Amino acid sequence: MEESKPLIATPGNSQINRSDSDAVEARFTDLCKSGLSLLENTYNDAMKLFKETKHLLSANVSTIGNGALEEAERFWFAFVLYSIKRLSEKTAESVQPGDNKFTLCQILRAAKLNIVDFFKELPQFVVKAGPVLSNMYGEDWENRLEANELQTNFVHLSLLSKSYKRAFRELFLSSDANIDKNSDTDDAADPVSEYRRFGWLLFLALRIHAFSRFKDLVTCTNGFVSVLVVLIIHVPIHFRNFNIHDSLRFVRKGDKGVDLLASLCNVYNASEDDLRKMMEKVNILIEDMLKKKPCVASECKTETLENIDTDGLIYFEGLLEEPSLSSCLNILEKDYDDAIRNKGELDERVLINEDDSLLASGSSSGGAVNVTGVEWKFDSIASPTKTISSPLSPHHSPTASHANGVPGASNSRMPATPKTTTMTTAKWLHTYISPLPSKPSAELQCFLSSCDRDVTNDVTRRAQIILEAIFPSSALSERCVDGSLQSTNLMDNIWAEQQRLEALKLYYRVLEAMCTAEAQLLHATNLTSLLTNERFHRCMLACSAELVLATHKTVTMLFPAVLERTGITAFDLSKVIESFIRHEVSLPRELRRHLNSLEERLLESMVWEKGSSMYNSLIVARPALSAEINRLGLLAEPMPSLDAIATHINFSSGGPSTSSPSQKHETSPGHVGSSILGQNGDTRSPKRPCTDLRSVLVERNPFTSPVRDCLLALSNKSKAPLQSAFASPTRPNPGGGGETCAETGINIFFGKINKLAAVRINGMVERLQLSQQIRESVYCLFQQILSQQTSLFFNRHIDQIILCCFYGVAKISQLNLTFREIICNYRKQPQCKPQVFRSVFVDWSTARHNGKTGQDHVDIITFYNEIFIPTVKPMLVELCPSGTSTRTTQIPDANNSNEGQCPGSPKVAPFPSLPDMSPKKVSATHNVYVSPLWTSK
Repeated sequence: MEESKPLIATPGNSQINRSDSDAVEARFTDLCKSGLSLLENTYNDAMKLFKETKHLLSANVSTIGNGALEEAERFWFAFVLYSIKRLSEKTAESVQPGDNKFTLCQILRAAKLNIVDFFKELPQFVVKAGPVLSNMYGEDWENRLEANELQTNFVHLSLLSKSYKRAFRELFLSSDANIDKNSDTDDAADPVSEYRRFGWLLFLALRIHAFSRFKDLVTCTNGFVSVLVVLIIHVPIHFRNFNIHDSLRFVRKGDKGVDLLASLCNVYNASEDDLRKMMEKVNILIEDMLKKKPCVASECKTETLENIDTDGLIYFEGLLEEPSLSSCLNILEKDYDDAIRNKGELDERVLINEDDSLLASGSSSGGAVNVTGVEWKFDSIASPTKTISSPLSPHHSPTASHANGVPGASNSRMPATPKTTTMTTAKWLHTYISPLPSKPSAELQCFLSSCDRDVTNDVTRRAQIILEAIFPSSALSERCVDGSLQSTNLMDNIWAEQQRLEALKLYYRVLEAMCTAEAQLLHATNLTSLLTNERFHRCMLACSAELVLATHKTVTMLFPAVLERTGITAFDLSKVIESFIRHEVSLPRELRRHLNSLEERLLESMVWEKGSSMYNSLIVARPALSAEINRLGLLAEPMPSLDAIATHINFSSGGPSTSSPSQKHETSPGHVGSSILGQNGDTRSPKRPCTDLRSVLVERNPFTSPVRDCLLALSNKSKAPLQSAFASPTRPNPGGGGETCAETGINIFFGKINKLAAVRINGMVERLQLSQQIRESVYCLFQQILSQQTSLFFNRHIDQIILCCFYGVAKISQLNLTFREIICNYRKQPQCKPQVFRSVFVDWSTARHNGKTGQDHVDIITFYNEIFIPTVKPMLVELCPSGTSTRTTQIPDANNSNEGQCPGSPKVAPFPSLPDMSPKKVSATHNVYVSPLWTSK
């Protein structure tokens, strides 16, 4: 049958014959020596890694790029060389002069690939070659490879370069217009192009020397705006595309002229205070690197400063005039060459060159790049109703509204971008969070002191330690940058301190709101159980820090970094997200969406990964699974103590250790039982029946994703005491019924998984145009697998099970539906990641598979045929329509062993009634549609 052929070739089904193996190596050698001119030792390292991973290329040709061998080779060559560049430079301290000095762009040009396609395919190499890279470069290879960071950095720079090119076109004449006006300058370089190049190089230099390793999107946007200020006051006025004398797009400051900084802050939603600080950095950079003498702008008489308020501005005479301009360009080019040659990073200069082959089809406009599971669609990520001001569009009327309280702001609008959305959320931090005190409020202090003992010192010390672990400071004694530019380490410390304070203030604010709600629910102010729970506080701190990081779009601290720094797991964090959203009413729409997407990521795969504390609850709630959980080594390690984290980061608060007994217990060595006790399961209020599966997927706010809004209608609105969610798994459920907290918590968790699956199944049914009966059968099968064959989810993604359920039900129902059609439609789902169907975990040791042993990752059809069907065949038989028992022969079965029926399954719930969130046409004669009202908080 068609689906018996895997989507991914196996080693035994290799698409590269042995006779071609030498030819492939020869082509790789030619690329290394002729294309990149690698020295011998670098070439030897590259060839060693290539030979170690060549069998993986052979086994996966059909899933790389367009599936052609020639293209798959070029991708694999690039992956190997990029890995060598990033990993070898971190391990070899003594690199010979001139060796290993190639960049990612050089690799891609030699391999004839573009940037977007490279990042699109790179995750597959990381998954497949991971064991080899670990053996060769150590267990921390993935952190040192920095693939996610580089990819996120590319997305940020793509957004910024697009904004820069648009702003430059609006502010200054185009090159063509300039040539028309200056036709007598035949062979002279186009000055407008040179000005544009100068601005971008100055911005890149600013990122290298002033931003240090924390190149977050907010800081970069402030840097980008500061460069626009430099260009506006230095580019000769006859190259301007605007007239500052009568333009209404700039904010005027009395009789002093245009307030340039306020005008640009209004356009780009930037903070004027932050922009002024950034202007200081760019001025120091110009003075020290370009050796230009700064002058107070108010003392300079130049036409470029006419009608501009010069207070606080610095002017560099002759900066963009010849021969100064050429000299500055040469200095900036050389500085950037040195920076990327040493690190092998992406050459970001190509981003303003629309014709560069590395950008290919829209890498910086309109394309989509998947970054750590979140797809950035540059032109459509923002809300369609959200708009921003154009710096060039004048007011339509003098009575236009004052944006951000600034009179004279532009009233013309353009679609929002991720960059402007980021700046808007950053304003929320400045407006709502930054003014708050950096200590518990009087109301929160009252709750902390009302516990069995005053826990104020515990709470404040813990917050300091955990946030220091998330936002570490650098040693101030380390080497500074040459000249008078600030030390990069000092910049790190300033950045880290700012983010720590923002996260701390947010943590205290939401904690107070949660305590108030909890006290009202319990009719008591003594919240000892909640406020002494170490895991709860760490989850709250992690959530606060993640929001700060998401607001600034930080490159170097991508999720799930906060989990690793705080010692919690995905299952822990999933318990507080809904409450966090509900209790921070001012949270902007995009941050709510961010938490929503995180929660879906947690539920769909991260809670099923090895080391999840979910398994520590599951082993108590489902003892029959304990053998499999222990065999696979899935249990979470005990949560590290606060003292251990403090020691690791060399934290010193000047106070005694305040580790609680429960915290010390979690780090004590022991058998599986102690590990279980050290991980808190999910429970609920004793007032609520255990059959009520509460969904933490639900957030009570008007800004939800489509999935979340569907789930909103399914939720139970009543609230359980939050403190019960963090009780020990073995503790009896206060609600009675003989259940442990682990059993209640797992039931709640399974309910959330079923509801998320229901939404995704419904989406696939609509795309495939299948009947409601098929939808019911797929959902029924999914529920049965989750309940009776839970181990199928271990180390896997729930979408992998959903896709297999679709094909199994299709075959048993004799539908003409191929696996390829299912996957083709799944690709159109918003949560789709190619790795879901390309790389499925299998453990051959538990099955009878022609001598295969150990663990591996295979394509989804191989998983379906050899693991899924032998496990769920009895359940599929039960789904057969009446009188069609012979159809079981249609099930593709890897082995025809007559397995017994699975034990009697509990009654599965019918498919939930999902609200139809699509717009409805309400007029027979006009194209008028009404969308359902967003569910209110």
